[in-house]
Amino acid sequence: MISRRWVLRGVVAVAPLIVLVGCTSSYYKAMKTFGKEKRDILVSRVKDSKKDQQQAKEQIKTTMESFQELTGFQGGSLEKNYKKLNGEYEKAADSAQKLHNRIDSIDQVSNDLFKEWQKEIDGMENKKLKAQSALMLRQSRLSEAGYIKSMRQTEARMTPVITAFRDQVTFLKHNLNARAIGSLKGTSAQMSTDVDVLMVSLDASIAQADALIASLNADQP
Repeated sequence: MISRRWVLRGVVAVAPLIVLVGCTSSYYKAMKTFGKEKRDILVSRVKDSKKDQQQAKEQIKTTMESFQELTGFQGGSLEKNYKKLNGEYEKAADSAQKLHNRIDSIDQVSNDLFKEWQKEIDGMENKKLKAQSALMLRQSRLSEAGYIKSMRQTEARMTPVITAFRDQVTFLKHNLNARAIGSLKGTSAQMSTDVDVLMVSLDASIAQADALIASLNADQP
């Protein structure tokens, strides 16, 4: 017999597909049968986004290091070094796309959660409790908005870095020789600066995730 845990993992795994076809309500209903409310889903996705950002951070650093190694080429197999750089670039591009999808999924479930939260507040009769719930909702909205803004800024900084890696890899593919590699040495310093700025942005975004999780884990509305 299949355990509830494995079924839950299956539901989570198909979540992106469900979202794509617009059947988010079906997804929420399915998750609710396992005791997972929208708040739980949002917290889980924010936690996953922290992991995604950390992985993207490490992968971009590794890709930059591979680029610097190749532009500082001192002999050996150009083909081997190029293939290594291309492989690292592809992983970095995948990390960037994964992060983009994660941002969209967080934005969607948070909007759905806040609509539900507001509707429940509107139906409350106790003015004191209603005001407290409204305050928590405002705080969570602010935390979510701050996090999404931070992630979008990080994504905006990540895009030109990934694009620069792609262009360098493509150029090297077309001109795999020592002269071509030498011509890229001048771009290494600027790319390194852009990557450093991106690392700071990723760290700030990860910190914002902690703030949002803390807000959502406060007293229930």
